[in-house]
Amino acid sequence: MFKSVLLAVLFLLSSVLSGFAQSKTRARDLGIPFEGNPGLLNAITDVKGVAVGQTTLISGEGKLVVGKGPVRTGVTAILPQGKEFRGRVFGAWYSLNGNGEMTGTAWLEESGCLGTPILITNTHSVGVVRDAVIEWNIKRGLGEGYTGDSSLPLVAETYDGFLNDVNGFHVKKEHVFQALETAASGLVAEGNVGGGTGMRAHGFKAGIGTSSRVLDSKDGGYTVGVLVQANYGARDQLRIAGVPVGKEISDLTPVRGEQKDGQGSIIVVVATDAPLLPH
Repeated sequence: MFKSVLLAVLFLLSSVLSGFAQSKTRARDLGIPFEGNPGLLNAITDVKGVAVGQTTLISGEGKLVVGKGPVRTGVTAILPQGKEFRGRVFGAWYSLNGNGEMTGTAWLEESGCLGTPILITNTHSVGVVRDAVIEWNIKRGLGEGYTGDSSLPLVAETYDGFLNDVNGFHVKKEHVFQALETAASGLVAEGNVGGGTGMRAHGFKAGIGTSSRVLDSKDGGYTVGVLVQANYGARDQLRIAGVPVGKEISDLTPVRGEQKDGQGSIIVVVATDAPLLPH
């Protein structure tokens, strides 16, 4: 039997709230005609074994004071086999363009395998999140002797400094531990949560999103699940189900402006149980 494959794809480069069950209205609930057949939860967790945990940091408001806030940031953790680590899965990564940071990619590309969670946070918290994942792996007995799997984890970022006190370094290792320890299969919180708390896209508030598709049984019945942290795009680039709705929305412009053409970033994490190889 083929192992689940998890592909980490990077396309561009105080109150603490843990992940909560999805209760918001989703696009399909509004009748938007997306193609394909979603899984039971329409989430990355429809791929068996995948778990997601999130820590959301929200505090303060008003004028920015470095070190005090406002704080709008967090951590999202994707565990390819949940907390019950059973060995590596095949993995790969790809950068469309840009210069976003993602640690551990050299080892992922060299080995073609993934033996650690993937975490997403803000640009200035990549270091502390990376260190915390290594410590978490060691405490779980996964760091006995050198291995790239536990010593070189995957941690990616998008920049939330327009809405968050990014220079205040509010993400601490205990927040990373919380995201990892609360990771679960099932419903995935979306929107203003986890690493997506301070994100914007197309001039709107953005954040974390997830979806899945299931192939027909004649095509193997495999499942593909996706989790996205979105922080990109000018208003007129917004398309929904192929319709350029952004061109028709000339009001509702954000107070702090929007990303200019070609700016911003998006991280896409793809999981599947289809029999793929890393190359």
